[in-house]
Amino acid sequence: MKVGLFIDTWYPMVDGVIKVVDNYARRLVNYCDVVVFCPEVSGYDKEMDEALPYELVRCGSIPVMGLDYSLPTAMLDPAFDKELLQSKIDIVHIHSPFTVGIAGVVFAKTHNKPVVATLHSQYKQDFEKPLKSKLFIDIAMSGIMRVFNACNECWAVNDGIRDLYINEYGLTAPCKVRLNATDHKPVADKAAAAELVNSTYGIPPKVEVFLFVGRINFIKNIDFTVRSLAVAKKKGLRNFRMLFVGKGQDEDRLASLVREQGLEREVVICGLVKERPMLEALFSRAKLFLFPSLYDANSLVQIEAACQGTPTLFLRGARTAATILEDVDGYISDPSEECYADKIMSILSDADGYERVSEAARKNLYINWDDVVSDVYKDYQSFIDI
Repeated sequence: MKVGLFIDTWYPMVDGVIKVVDNYARRLVNYCDVVVFCPEVSGYDKEMDEALPYELVRCGSIPVMGLDYSLPTAMLDPAFDKELLQSKIDIVHIHSPFTVGIAGVVFAKTHNKPVVATLHSQYKQDFEKPLKSKLFIDIAMSGIMRVFNACNECWAVNDGIRDLYINEYGLTAPCKVRLNATDHKPVADKAAAAELVNSTYGIPPKVEVFLFVGRINFIKNIDFTVRSLAVAKKKGLRNFRMLFVGKGQDEDRLASLVREQGLEREVVICGLVKERPMLEALFSRAKLFLFPSLYDANSLVQIEAACQGTPTLFLRGARTAATILEDVDGYISDPSEECYADKIMSILSDADGYERVSEAARKNLYINWDDVVSDVYKDYQSFIDI
């Protein structure tokens, strides 16, 4: 069997969907042949592409002003089209419904191959900010739903996203839940991990640490986090550090907001961290992973946090919180800075309750990619056997 994975962005850009596809591909090579179809991205390195354990086929792309992403030009790239036609893939798995994903669906339909799609995102939110007009948003949503409804099966990343696509987006293709996972491992020595983070970022040993890892983009509500911590500080929260790890278009806005809210001492903007041992140490050192995003569908970082026994604090109504049980293996706050601040302080005041939630997060939410991809391959086989 040869599997084609299709995605509309790729390294050196880093986001959750890229990490999902990379983890799929790295494990699927133990079962079958794999080729990833993706765009060229500014700063990509051909030598790094060639060092990957799976085949990579890139198409051209055009940068889009004001966005972290570029527009792939798969349909206008004859070299890409030629490699796709000659690839002899047996099953198409798309991870985005735009130009590269569409190329995968067209190939599948033209050559009578099965096609699966993973539903990673809340696309209507993506369209609302740039398009504004309900008519244009509806047209854009209609276009991507035609792509997903053309698939043999769709895989939602949790129950909340499955319900959203079926009940609000108009998904008619068969759909089931396929959870995300992580390749992180629990740190062997938590004290050493804490010392590494403390020495790297100048944090005193007894200071509580809160963490965010991901794109520095206000669409993820990280400005809400800063304002909530400012409220908590006014209410008496002391001796804490908030670490923001990542890069993105709102780095300068984040730094300005931190100054505006008087949190220069408490907030550390760490930049991009790629080294897995340091990331694992950061998740281990953190008391809470603060993730008030209403944008994300099911972020890998909340699983990476759970791997280290670090619970996540979500907002009520967040689709990405669909995998947790409130106050059992994660926390949920009502969606105001006042409530979020109060919840943080309430969690810190209940040491025994926190330990129970921490242990349950590790036990219930930590899933390894090896187990997930084993099941994925079985599903691929079932489509090939039909």
